[in-house]
Amino acid sequence: MKRINERYAADLIDGEVRMAENGEAGGRSRPSIGDVAALAGVSSGTVSNVLNHPGRVSAATADKVVRAMAMLDYVPDANARSLAAGTSRTVGIVLPDLSNSLFVDVARGAEAAAEDAGYSLMIANSDTRLDRETRHLRTFTQARVAGVLLTLNDSDHFAAIAGQTPRTAPTVMLNLAVPSTRFCSVAVDNEHGGWLATNHLADVGRERLVFVGGPAGLEPVRHRAQGFARAVSERGVRHVRTVTPSGVNRADGWEAGRAIVDDVRAGLVDGVVAATDLLAAGIVQALESTLDVRVPDDVAVVGYDNNQAAWDSPIPITTVAQPGEKMGREGMRLVIQEGRDAQGHEHEAVVLAPTLVVRASTEQARRVNA
Repeated sequence: MKRINERYAADLIDGEVRMAENGEAGGRSRPSIGDVAALAGVSSGTVSNVLNHPGRVSAATADKVVRAMAMLDYVPDANARSLAAGTSRTVGIVLPDLSNSLFVDVARGAEAAAEDAGYSLMIANSDTRLDRETRHLRTFTQARVAGVLLTLNDSDHFAAIAGQTPRTAPTVMLNLAVPSTRFCSVAVDNEHGGWLATNHLADVGRERLVFVGGPAGLEPVRHRAQGFARAVSERGVRHVRTVTPSGVNRADGWEAGRAIVDDVRAGLVDGVVAATDLLAAGIVQALESTLDVRVPDDVAVVGYDNNQAAWDSPIPITTVAQPGEKMGREGMRLVIQEGRDAQGHEHEAVVLAPTLVVRASTEQARRVNA
């Protein structure tokens, strides 16, 4: 029998802790498992079996115990039972940035799947700080969560944090495909997403394309650039260039937009694939601020993620949508499945398909290839 600490050790009986406290209104003590046993005329172990292993108890005995519980208004302490069993029915999720609506969608999907399965979700935000992620994972370990969902940025991030995950609960990696010899994972096919964005620009007649994305160390950005390269090769687009900003935020997009505005005026650029919606929003803002460049008449812009920056922009931005809610749901499914499979579990790498969402930044002034 496990000991959760010295104070409760004497009261721990096969997953149930007696909590005979006098702090309730009117001085009433909370009924204990021993009270139920005395009223039903059975042992405390039998009551514990009714609660935790009902198959070990005859129907007649179980009925006596259930009636005693009802008479005493006895409610099992879920937290105590979880501590005694070594786990809870709570799954922890660490998200890198709750200001990004993609990760809000991931959390929403995970929470919905948890609720469907009778679990709850504990959400932690790291602000992309490794020290905060490590602290959150330590907290989850101490809470003996049933599992962990961890959202990754790239393979370097995975290498830095993988060793910090709880050894007592399954961990599923989100937003990046990782070796299935170590973890389950749920990722999005970013190479295909880059291909979708670029192919769309070719479909609406754009022939001089720019990919804006960086830094190159970010694996999702690199994969989106590979999709861009594949699409321009397949479509025979000959006028191609790349702009590599230092980051993926709106300010980085503004700088990229200012860097290409003269080429847009000169007709050397008529389509932009941005690696994120924040980059796309900054690019559109920079181009439109010149007053003599119009989106999409002079240049069409496609973003990536389908987050708030895309639909709240003064010119709604065409984007590649990542299935955030589905990512969260699949991650929760894998965590629960691994926890139930125990020794027989085989890690699974799920790859989801992104989709194109067409908006005003590309849908007007369509041109036919010459």
